[in-house]
Amino acid sequence: MTINTNALKTYAPKARKDFIAAMITRAAKFGITEKEITEQREQGDVVIVGADALPKKVGEQRKKLVGRIKKHGFEQAMEAVAYTWFNRLVAIRYMELHGLLDHGYRVLSHPSGKELPEILEHAEHLDFPGLDKSKVIDLKLDGTKDAELYRMLLIAQCNALHRAMPFLFERIDDETELLLPDNLLHSDSLIRKLVAAIDEADWQDIEVIGWLYQFYISEKKDEVFAGLKKNQKITAEKIPAATQLFTPHWIVRYLVENSLGRLWLLNRPDSRLAEQMDYYIAPEEPEIDFLKISKPENIKVCDPACGSGHMLTYAFDLLHAIYEEEGYDPKEIPALILKHNLTGIEIDDRAGALAAFALSMKAAEKLGRRRFLRMDVKPDIVVLQDVAFTSEEMTDVQAVVGRDLFTDELRETLSQFEQAKNFGSLIVPKLRDPLETLRVVEARDFSSDLLLKEVQDRIVAVLRMAEALSPKYHSVVANPPYMGGKGMNGALAAFLGDQFSDGKSDLMTAFILRGLSLTKADGVLSAVTLDSWMFLSSYSSLRSKLLLKHSISSMAHIGWNCFPDGHTYNRGVACVFRVDRKNLSGVFMNLADYPAVKDKREAFLESLSAKINIYSRGATAFRKLPGAPIAYWLSDEVLENFSSGYPLKKIGDTRQGMATSDNNRFLRFWYEVSQTRTKRDAKNHDAAKASDAMWFPYNKGGAYRKWYGNSENVVNWENDGSEVLSFAAEKYGSPTRTIKSISEYFKPSISWSKVTSSGFSVRYYDAGHIFDVAGCSIFATSVDELTGLIGFTNSKVTHHLLKSISPTINYEAGQIASLPICADMSDTSLVTLPSKLIAVARSDWDAYETSWDFCTLPLLSPDHRGETLEESYATLRAHWQGMTNEMLRLEIENNRIFIDAYGLKDELTPEVPIEEITLTCNPAYRYGVKGTEEEREERLRSDTMKELISYAIGCMMGRYSLTESGLIYANAGNEGFDPSRYRDFPADDDGIVPITEVEWFDDDAALRFEEFLKVAWSPDTLRDNLRFVAESLAANGGNDPQKTIRNYISKSFFKDHMQTYKKRPIYWLFSSGKLRAFECLVYLHRYNESTLSRMRMEYVTPLTSRMAARIDQLEDDITSASSSAARNKAQKEKDLMVKQLDELRAFDEELRHYADQRIALDLDDGVKANYGKFGNLLAERKAITGEK
Repeated sequence: MTINTNALKTYAPKARKDFIAAMITRAAKFGITEKEITEQREQGDVVIVGADALPKKVGEQRKKLVGRIKKHGFEQAMEAVAYTWFNRLVAIRYMELHGLLDHGYRVLSHPSGKELPEILEHAEHLDFPGLDKSKVIDLKLDGTKDAELYRMLLIAQCNALHRAMPFLFERIDDETELLLPDNLLHSDSLIRKLVAAIDEADWQDIEVIGWLYQFYISEKKDEVFAGLKKNQKITAEKIPAATQLFTPHWIVRYLVENSLGRLWLLNRPDSRLAEQMDYYIAPEEPEIDFLKISKPENIKVCDPACGSGHMLTYAFDLLHAIYEEEGYDPKEIPALILKHNLTGIEIDDRAGALAAFALSMKAAEKLGRRRFLRMDVKPDIVVLQDVAFTSEEMTDVQAVVGRDLFTDELRETLSQFEQAKNFGSLIVPKLRDPLETLRVVEARDFSSDLLLKEVQDRIVAVLRMAEALSPKYHSVVANPPYMGGKGMNGALAAFLGDQFSDGKSDLMTAFILRGLSLTKADGVLSAVTLDSWMFLSSYSSLRSKLLLKHSISSMAHIGWNCFPDGHTYNRGVACVFRVDRKNLSGVFMNLADYPAVKDKREAFLESLSAKINIYSRGATAFRKLPGAPIAYWLSDEVLENFSSGYPLKKIGDTRQGMATSDNNRFLRFWYEVSQTRTKRDAKNHDAAKASDAMWFPYNKGGAYRKWYGNSENVVNWENDGSEVLSFAAEKYGSPTRTIKSISEYFKPSISWSKVTSSGFSVRYYDAGHIFDVAGCSIFATSVDELTGLIGFTNSKVTHHLLKSISPTINYEAGQIASLPICADMSDTSLVTLPSKLIAVARSDWDAYETSWDFCTLPLLSPDHRGETLEESYATLRAHWQGMTNEMLRLEIENNRIFIDAYGLKDELTPEVPIEEITLTCNPAYRYGVKGTEEEREERLRSDTMKELISYAIGCMMGRYSLTESGLIYANAGNEGFDPSRYRDFPADDDGIVPITEVEWFDDDAALRFEEFLKVAWSPDTLRDNLRFVAESLAANGGNDPQKTIRNYISKSFFKDHMQTYKKRPIYWLFSSGKLRAFECLVYLHRYNESTLSRMRMEYVTPLTSRMAARIDQLEDDITSASSSAARNKAQKEKDLMVKQLDELRAFDEELRHYADQRIALDLDDGVKANYGKFGNLLAERKAITGEK
């Protein structure tokens, strides 16, 4: 039966808060709060705290609690005790529903659904050790003291469970008893909420314990990751919350069945165990050499990061079946398993207790409650503890262990556990045989010397931990913690660097290495991890060493949806290693190619049943590939290409670019800055420096686009990059740590985005560019070589090859450099085709405003402009379709050439999906293919009309002109502005264009747009053209075209402008406020110190008078209205205008304030910095400046 994890997910985080709050409330009752701890003093048989007299026992408990708070802090102490009570109540709930409590009654609920727990009905019959029966009877007869009686019984029940499960039910005479909340029988008590929140059916499987543990700490986990975003490292005490991830049961079964199960089947070929192993993948070839196991008791299984014990509980099930098959007495099997077979290692005390509880419940299910409660064997769960010895104490250590055993290895081992909570199972004890030393030390009696006894206890603790961490296991199975280097605290990062250099990038890879060393030769390590180690170049050394010494015997490559409730950790792989056994072939199942939402358990069983998505590969095949990625699915043909071809790096120099370390400071979009401060065509460093320019084209990667484009940024490389180089040197000690490949700056290149989820795509960049770490680039000795390489890298063959060496969203320069070249790159067709493709892509990119080389709107090109706008659009749309078809044809031909050259006809076809023809004029690429073709065409037409309006506003501002093509004015401060360049359609005098809803000004944007259409086409076609624009903008826009266009300009244009210019607008929206009494656009490059004064004088002051006059007119209209409808209409307009006038006057006051300051802009600072200089005068200020 499937557990309703949604209910657990809702309940457990709330329960954590409730339990902690209850502990805090209870502590306050005894004078203990976060801010103050009231002193206590003894007085006879009582303890005085404030005005309260408390029993002496309570005083002792309070003293322990205060000691804990002083050691760990108030918050951590409350959290720990809350966690303890949560675990205890959860455990009792599980046991009562499974009939595992000795008396057989329910403690937290009633089987008939009654309000009071069943145990209260039978209180007088209970026989708990230490329970005062006479007091029980007195409280029961009283009839009004159920709460007191119940509290007594609950504590007694916990104490009664101490013998069977001391790890979870310590004797409750300490501070935990003190903090057990009051009012346990109330309708909103912790117990009632627990019982009500989770259906009894969800308690049927012990797996519920693990889910509750994960969800209980989920908010704490969120807090830890929120801290990571603020560069807060994960400290030792936060590691459990940060790394806990409950493993889905089917993955647990796969790991255990293909490790422990497989080992047993190798030793017992006639065993029928496989019949119950639904997730076992049988090897394709028989194995002769394997680890011999003579009897079940010899099998040692370890989970080195056991959490709440999920791996161990299923291993228990499988071991039980093995013992039964061997003919053991079922009554003896559970104790044998716990004594001989299973070890769990954990750093979190509470998780370790839950793991031990889960195994105990497995034993109880097999034995029944009577036998279980009498069983002396306890689960072997080793919870690592920090243990330290001072240098002075080493003399005492020698006295305890004896001179013969006091070796350097022992001394070093005793010092290895000072940070056991931090390093966990990664600690490799120096002592080779801790068990023998442990036996000797435990046998010595120091009861007469308390100091030496305490030292002895600490030595024993270390030796027990060291024994658990010794390489003795036949099978190690784990879901190790996942934590990248950025989250590690300093001590942990240093430890990994020193002890696990090949796996230091992440805790999970360090645990893979540690798991291998914990396992006997020919034993089995099985683990579920993220799949990044299989492919990323940073793990190439790890892979090489793994494949050189060990073998992968089985793998289920799960991919997305590995952990349905795991959020970030959602792309996984379950892998089984044969330790110290080289060159074995393994069986690999590919579930990663299923859709992300697919239930991967179902996918596994489907694949296993149908024998699909299964591959057989050995380490030799992986070692043929650069970096040895675990690309198990590759065909022999692809492997042969890597063997026979030469690497791309022989003809193309792949480089990683610059990381400025402060993009806000050093990067801009090209349209933010003055063109007089920009140099686009520097061929080398000398030309760049001689230009005295500050800004140079900067390739920053960008969206999925092939062949040409994504040239939008500029970088501050003034004086040969002196400022950015100095910044890097100051920050890192050397500029070349982050400012890479300086020698290649300004050279022509082809480039790809290093990280992309949309697919690998390569673009050509002319000379003059500098490139970013995110825009990795290839350089060659000639443009023809670059052109040939872009044809190859944009082909389907390259995409196919990249799946083998980088099947992720990360494409490193080294990986691209290692791609095999198997085609004749001297073939002229390999240059001709890509040249044509680059030309088509360049034409498309340059047809839009955000391109540096934008000349004019394609609608206005002589090749497309018809008598009407509608005819012009039809002609242009046909042209766009032709471009798309031509690019599709060329790409197919390019693919065919490389598929033939690489012998991959059986694996690839040359066809290209229409949405991968990366032209902005191709609606399938621009909008995707989710909607219908008709919907995409409507969007394209609408967007084209919006681009027409944007271009028209650009002509009004003087950025563009109908007289000349290209970018006319984009300098600074209106300096050098030449009105004579706008003869056909004059630019605005001051770069201020009103966009009000009401027609207040004769030079507002809507009216001037009509003038634009008259000039661009003809006054005779104005009406038709307005209708076409309006119908494109809105479904019913043709009913009132002028109103539709005015509404778009006043309400929506700036939003679209913000999107087009990526929140760095060049036309700034000055707005009076929410009622939009007055709004205007100001062209950034024409703004100067007098712009605001001119705005007041030319627009705001006149509008104030006109609005006041209009209000007076409306007063007359209201008085003289002939009908109530007319009167109401006039009244409504007047009421709005009165509010707008108030808004306008307030705006005018603020405008005057800023106008008087005569603010100057420094365009080098960028839009983000400059936009914030005008207070509330500008719209969307927070969105642009990033202010909170």
